[in-house]
Amino acid sequence: MKSAHDPRHKKRQQTIKELFASSFTEQNIGDTTRTIVGLISQLDEEIKNSAPTWPIEKINRIDLAILRHATYEMLHTETPPKVVIDEAIELAKEFGGENSPSFINGVLGNILTRNQKESENEDGIE
Repeated sequence: MKSAHDPRHKKRQQTIKELFASSFTEQNIGDTTRTIVGLISQLDEEIKNSAPTWPIEKINRIDLAILRHATYEMLHTETPPKVVIDEAIELAKEFGGENSPSFINGVLGNILTRNQKESENEDGIE
């Protein structure tokens, strides 16, 4: 059972804080955050495609940090997508606004659905 003291959750919290802070000014950041920052244009493209009515510059910065982290985890790690989405929603409840959890859930759900369809098409499944 997960808890707020889970070391993986703590690491995600730290990465979200670093991503958020680095959106304002250069920061001393950890390896995971550095990797995510290096992939921001790819991650933002995924987010734009999954939330077309929300331009990146209009998304709340903490929500954007959570989305970037979760999108990175979904596309570049072995963490199961449902775990990534669940963690992102928990982080949105901790750090975001009232509507953040549902917004993040919707965007990540769209990313998951789109990537599953692309994967099926690549595998020849129609």
